[in-house]
Amino acid sequence: MRAEIIAVGSELLTPEKADTNSLLITERLNEIGIPIHVKAVVGDDRADLESLLTQALTRSDLIVITGGLGPTDDDVTREAVATALGLVLDIDERIVERIQARFASRGLRMPDINRRQAQVPRGATVLENPNGTAPGLLIERDGRIVVLLPGPPREMQGMLDAVIRDRLSARAGAVRLFRRTLRVVGRTESHTEEAVAPAYAAWASGPVPISTTILASYGQIELHLTARAADADAAAAALDRAAADAQARLGLDLYSTDGRLLEEVVGQLLGERGQRIGVAESCTGGLLASRLTDVPGSSDYVEQGVVAYSNESKAASLGVASELIAAHGAVSEPVAAAMAAGICARARIDIGVGITGIAGPGGGTGNKPVGTVCVAVERPRLGSARTRVRTFRFVGGRALVRSQDVHAALDMVRRWVIETG
Repeated sequence: MRAEIIAVGSELLTPEKADTNSLLITERLNEIGIPIHVKAVVGDDRADLESLLTQALTRSDLIVITGGLGPTDDDVTREAVATALGLVLDIDERIVERIQARFASRGLRMPDINRRQAQVPRGATVLENPNGTAPGLLIERDGRIVVLLPGPPREMQGMLDAVIRDRLSARAGAVRLFRRTLRVVGRTESHTEEAVAPAYAAWASGPVPISTTILASYGQIELHLTARAADADAAAAALDRAAADAQARLGLDLYSTDGRLLEEVVGQLLGERGQRIGVAESCTGGLLASRLTDVPGSSDYVEQGVVAYSNESKAASLGVASELIAAHGAVSEPVAAAMAAGICARARIDIGVGITGIAGPGGGTGNKPVGTVCVAVERPRLGSARTRVRTFRFVGGRALVRSQDVHAALDMVRRWVIETG
């Protein structure tokens, strides 16, 4: 089946409200082997929704519409769908009675406008809504299925699961979609593609075909592998082979073959070796410590974090010499190294990290523009080769620069632990 999603609501076309329903619908349909080919968001405009649905009916077997089933004038989904399908709307008095009972249970009278929610396109199946007043609807027309679900996630989710269980699973067939996310750091999108693309044809022509999508984001690249198979074990084996092939081509730059985040990978490496880490942060303001401790069980390997934002606090909390700052500037490799050494001196740890930089939007200079970050990793037990330090130049706004700072620091720790234990 080819599926399409239409999310209805003018609020979804503003910066304040995200369309999260489509993500859940996609996940649930993918689980039974139904891929999503098109997603659309449309405002509360009847003509626009009619046009979108008319187009969808020419290319998709299943159209799921979410939102626009409320009682007010801007809830236009029922009318638009009925018009697009050439169906008459009837009032279902049983729905009216259920809505009245729901209001009565709260000691309220049902407003007359709620009768709109009892409008049912002739021939449609009514989907019960135990969590709200708006019932869902399912319409079959010329071999196609149109499902109408309410917009509030609490109402939509249970209804979606019931439709999948009772109506769609049997029609989806035996083939299912199985996905694997590979995460890459230290390469651009084009360099990652250059290394892995020669394998795509072999992956796609195997006993279990695998399709690949590459996705770039700040600080990392993702490879999304999708296998279509009736046998879950065969799909898992095919994805394992593809992931191993990608690992051989990308080496240490591929840090996760099972979707885990970088902080999870670093945490596992530290935990397996019984090593503890401490962090000293300036421009990231505790974000590295937060990322590390977001992982359950991180108390096994996270010892301490210090936020030393001002030059005075770098001296007082970490022992960074004021003369060092005066000579090199707060954003410099010597100061980052001194911060890492300072956290190691303060706590009994195996690895110390120091981060200092210019997150912006101000503070940059010609020699040190916004996005300049120095990261140092200290390993006290390695003797003379105990410190590694790098300078990075990141782009983007303040939040993106800080996020990339943390990603770079975690990756430096990961590579060094893998290389030397």
